[in-house]
Amino acid sequence: MTTGQEARLRELVLLRRVRDRIDRDYAQPLDVEALARGVHLSAGHLSREFRAAYGESPYSYLMTRRIERAMTLLRRGDLSVTEVCFAVGCQSLGTFSTRFSELVGVSPSVYRRMSAGEVAGLPSCVVKQVTRPVRNREVSRTVR
Repeated sequence: MTTGQEARLRELVLLRRVRDRIDRDYAQPLDVEALARGVHLSAGHLSREFRAAYGESPYSYLMTRRIERAMTLLRRGDLSVTEVCFAVGCQSLGTFSTRFSELVGVSPSVYRRMSAGEVAGLPSCVVKQVTRPVRNREVSRTVR
């Protein structure tokens, strides 16, 4: 293995650590600078390499995790949209609602009403797959 390949593998390990941290700590206040500091990279370098490896920026990945969790909490039905927003780590209800609508296609309150009882009785692994947010670029790939 060449030195260049070894360096690339080490960097991929760091990127995986960042992704794992986002998956684990999505509800915590996270920003690209803090994530980059955690793996001793610059924020710009982390953003470029993360996008190259995973197809989206660290911020976009974080927001997708938050929206996925929000979808679960909204289906449960025992929290308000505002409570869900803050429970998943978003600091702005407006940003949360906008991003939720972009990824899911409807506002959080509409999603909550629509999903009441919709997935009752389905195994959680099936619910996770059928309710996963789909980005516009993914829709265009699957529709062809």
